[in-house]
Amino acid sequence: MIAIPVTVLLIALGLWVLAKRRLPAPFWFAMLVGIAALGFFTGLMPAATGAVATILALLLLPLGISPLRRAILSRPLLERVRRLLPPMSQTERTAIEAGTVWWEAELFRGEPDWHKLLEIPKPRLQAEERAFLEGPVEELCAMLDDWHINEERNDLPPEVWAFLRKHRFFGLIIPKEYGGHGFSALAHSSVVMKVSSRSGTAGVSVMVPNSLGPGELLLHFGTEVQKHYYLPRLARGEEIPCFALTGPTAGSDAGSIPDVGIVCQGHFEGQEVLGMRVSWEKRYITLGPVATVLGLAFKVFDPDHLLGENEDLGITCALIPTDTAGVEIGSRHHPGAAFQNGPNRGVDVFVPMEWVIGGPQRVGDGWRMLMESLATGRGISLPALGAGAGKLAARTSGAYARIRKQFRLPIGYFEGVEEVLARIGGWSYRMDAARTLTTSALDQGERPSVVSAMVKYHLTEGYRQTINDAMDIHGGKGICMGPSNYLAIPYRSIPVSITVEGANILTRSMIVFGQGAMRCHPYLVDEVNAAADETDGLRAFDRALYGHLGYTLRNGARSLVFGLSAGRLADSPVDGPSANYFRRLAALSAGFAFLADLGLLVLGGDLKRREALSGRYADALGQMYLCSATLKRFEDDGRPEADVPLMHWAARDSLARAEDALHGILRNFPSAVLGRLLRWVVLPRGRNLREPDDRLGHKVARLLLSPSETRDRLTAGIYCNENPDDPIGVLEWALPKVISAEPVERKLREARIERPLVMDFEDWLALLVNRDVLSSQEAELLREAETATAKVIRVDDFPAKARSAAADQAA
Repeated sequence: MIAIPVTVLLIALGLWVLAKRRLPAPFWFAMLVGIAALGFFTGLMPAATGAVATILALLLLPLGISPLRRAILSRPLLERVRRLLPPMSQTERTAIEAGTVWWEAELFRGEPDWHKLLEIPKPRLQAEERAFLEGPVEELCAMLDDWHINEERNDLPPEVWAFLRKHRFFGLIIPKEYGGHGFSALAHSSVVMKVSSRSGTAGVSVMVPNSLGPGELLLHFGTEVQKHYYLPRLARGEEIPCFALTGPTAGSDAGSIPDVGIVCQGHFEGQEVLGMRVSWEKRYITLGPVATVLGLAFKVFDPDHLLGENEDLGITCALIPTDTAGVEIGSRHHPGAAFQNGPNRGVDVFVPMEWVIGGPQRVGDGWRMLMESLATGRGISLPALGAGAGKLAARTSGAYARIRKQFRLPIGYFEGVEEVLARIGGWSYRMDAARTLTTSALDQGERPSVVSAMVKYHLTEGYRQTINDAMDIHGGKGICMGPSNYLAIPYRSIPVSITVEGANILTRSMIVFGQGAMRCHPYLVDEVNAAADETDGLRAFDRALYGHLGYTLRNGARSLVFGLSAGRLADSPVDGPSANYFRRLAALSAGFAFLADLGLLVLGGDLKRREALSGRYADALGQMYLCSATLKRFEDDGRPEADVPLMHWAARDSLARAEDALHGILRNFPSAVLGRLLRWVVLPRGRNLREPDDRLGHKVARLLLSPSETRDRLTAGIYCNENPDDPIGVLEWALPKVISAEPVERKLREARIERPLVMDFEDWLALLVNRDVLSSQEAELLREAETATAKVIRVDDFPAKARSAAADQAA
């Protein structure tokens, strides 16, 4: 009878060691063989179990002997991989190699080093950056009237364009030696977030020159001549840049662009020089209608071999002044917001070689340039828009839900509204955590392409979620367009952030996991490179495969042990309210890594075509990143007690979503039988991570309903004022007045005193004062609250003819 407990103990001990210690593969195989041998020959295992263990040990034993392993495992597997693996194009290889690998690799590999996460410096603005945000940015926001910009002018006013130029808003990332500000990624993000919280059109107009555009490309790849000519002019706003990548047939897939440049001799400034005849058609180009310099991506061909032996030279980026003969630019699209956006085209436009970014030697390097630049732009600009939208939704919806009453109670006290407020608060906390963590990486010199894609996807989806939720709370107030509506224009602009710089469907289903698997996996790239080596790839493949097998077994053991213990056996770098989330996240990370390996093993190169499955892997990885960012923020902020509900909500929601994604992978695994078996390793206790409950949601919602340091921390960085004539300022002005009157309202409610419908409000107050029901001070509190509430809930209306004329003018 003692055999069964001892067997269980041996297996548990082996799994514990494998899960907790990062040991080399030989030790793993030796230990498995040793456990089997000990149990079988000492009789401590039941006979059947011992026989199975011995067979397993005999099967594993050859894995530790290199020549035998290569003969019976590595060589056949290498041949199969070579048959199944599709050839990797140069554009695919460049995309995979672009940027750097950072914290996402820790999560992908199943063994995150939490100390590495917590040692990342807390993001902080420099004094000069804070002064810019508190000075010119604050002044700019006060100038912006989003209704006037979008519905009356369909453009920024001239004085705003002049202000942007004067204060070098287009030179945030340009170093000081070229006349720019040389701001950090955090400051760049903070400027975009604050401006866009006031006006999306202004935010986009500031964002584009500082993200994917000529400035970014010149900084990293331009010649010294190009830098000294263009960067000062861009910083001063003397040149307005745009970058033309998207075309009618290729979208943002630069690898498929049909735009072509043919290398030839041509005349330029009275001389015959080497250049290209370039023809293109682009659309959706932001700032294009007002641009003075056009960044263009196109494919270069050299049929006369003027540059060398090759004819197809690849994708190239060039800077073309928009007044160049043959350039057609200036007409506009109408994307639902007033930022400048439109098509451009050219036919046989002569482009001298000196206009190629980086000079003639950079012909064909455009794809790498774009991939490197996209990693930065995706990680800063669009996440800033998303985080700003979440903060705007949190601050305005919380105030409005406290001011607006139904059944004599603030609507924010109803559970249905609380549920939505909690979602807004939790999303906003998590989005800003991801924004600041990602900018920290960029400021340390990282260029994490996978992280940038994840935060672009999740924070723009968060934009959609929080603004939609805010619209639900505001009801008709958010629907009726007019100068006092602060939600309708951001709501209308949601599709812009979702689709630009890689549509979210594409980002989720193809980019995040497809690129992440190659970049983050410790052995996959080595295996693929070895498989591509037809002459002597076996030894390299065998070395990578041997390490890969140990890596997979270790993650399987970690997933099983941590899953069975509900994360209790995993390590946490901290104590306190966030400790359990670190442990549960470690368990999910191990399960993800193990499941990713099995998916790659079963599907190989076909996994990138199984987009629904790849999207679920991306969901799991993305939610783990968001959760780790949430925990990092909580620790960086010093664990404020009042913020605990926000941290709990955001972490629980991310963990539940990550687990749900893993469950979805198992349910849809290519082999249903294998999927059911893997469930015992990946989710051995089933789905036991639950989304935030109602009690937690109630706590989060209440944080949004009253002025507090927590509410200010949650919404820090957006534009706020207390001007009662401002669409958002009126909320800040009214909220304390309404809260101050609530004790008086409660006093009347408890006394069952209500104003007769036929009695004027002022007459009723006078009656109550005369009867000593209220003091004159209490009556004044009610009067101020009534006036403030009426001002907040007012919606705009227009004479029918006036709106018809405005519509005709806009058309």
